[in-house]
Amino acid sequence: MPLSGPKRILILSDIHANFPALAAIDRQAGSADFDLIVNNGDSTVFGPFPNETLDWLREHRALSILGNTDRKVLKLLRGKSIAKPKMAEKRIMYTWTAEQLTPENRQYLAAIPRRRKLDIEGWRVGLFHGSPDDDDEFLFPDTPEERYLELVPVSGCDIVIIGHSHTPFHKKIGGVHFINPGSVGRMFDNSPDASFATLELSPGQVRVELHRCPYPVDQVIAGLRANHLPAVYEEMYRTGRKLN
Repeated sequence: MPLSGPKRILILSDIHANFPALAAIDRQAGSADFDLIVNNGDSTVFGPFPNETLDWLREHRALSILGNTDRKVLKLLRGKSIAKPKMAEKRIMYTWTAEQLTPENRQYLAAIPRRRKLDIEGWRVGLFHGSPDDDDEFLFPDTPEERYLELVPVSGCDIVIIGHSHTPFHKKIGGVHFINPGSVGRMFDNSPDASFATLELSPGQVRVELHRCPYPVDQVIAGLRANHLPAVYEEMYRTGRKLN
């Protein structure tokens, strides 16, 4: 998919239906000032604002891919059961999300691909949720360099944008830039602040910046309570920790 012209890219991932965090990033980063918005999946589940999140992505014409939570929601929408997660608190979040989605957002989610490849300013850019080899693989800053080198030929890209691990980083290995913007809606590093990245591309130049953004966590907690969702997620969003 060639793109002529876009140079400034807003990179999002793992929003997890946390619209207050997404809106805060919109205000801080100024989404209208970017040529392109990319979203690396897990847009839904665990937060109480799935429709508001998908509405925003549609309205801003973000180029999205599916994450593992999105794929399971789609499975439920097709009338199938999911084997995982087994934990009751997590299953509630999946089934509740599937029940809440509007017809427009069900259709939108179903049309999102699992991965994308773009041509921007002569750079081959790939969007993968987990890794170019496995949509569910977790990549971290301390993942052995050998693993990244294995992924270089698999990706076929100059720039690999990933998510899934909720851990922001930028590494250049084997001539390939690996970028994880972290999680917009569900960070696990003891800070609830939203995480995102910006990418500036021009012929021969790549500039990446990682950002954090505070947001009104109380709005998420109020949304969880209003929908009678498991209380463990209140503490998770409040503290920025993974509790289940």
